[in-house]
Amino acid sequence: MATVELRFSALPEHVRTARLVAAAVARRAGVDEAVLDEVRLAVGEACSRAVGLHQSHAVAAPVKVALIEDEKLFSIEVGDEAPHAVAADRVAGGADADADVEAEEDEMGLAVISGLVDDVQVTAGADGGLIRMSWPTVPPTVTLA
Repeated sequence: MATVELRFSALPEHVRTARLVAAAVARRAGVDEAVLDEVRLAVGEACSRAVGLHQSHAVAAPVKVALIEDEKLFSIEVGDEAPHAVAADRVAGGADADADVEAEEDEMGLAVISGLVDDVQVTAGADGGLIRMSWPTVPPTVTLA
């Protein structure tokens, strides 16, 4: 299992670099060429979401991206260290309008990712969140002379 890890300051200009690295590693791992645009878009959305959460909660820690190559699966994990309020906490706490807008934007970003990737897992809590996305890899073809 090969893993590439990226850490970058929560600045929007670094999202493009994460997208390019993710696409290059996915290609090398054997992800189908037809799916690479989806990989790029999903990573961009996940990283943009993490950057936005870090900025809105004044988190100084870097955004973390792990690109994991298994035998038949390529996975990307995008992690943030921003506190996430679960829906019940927002309702019980009488969340303000800014929190409602942030929650709607967060849900829309997750909906975009779910539309791009069949295998997505999202975890979130008071210490941060993690989006794990996976794609199947295609074994290299061997040509006989």
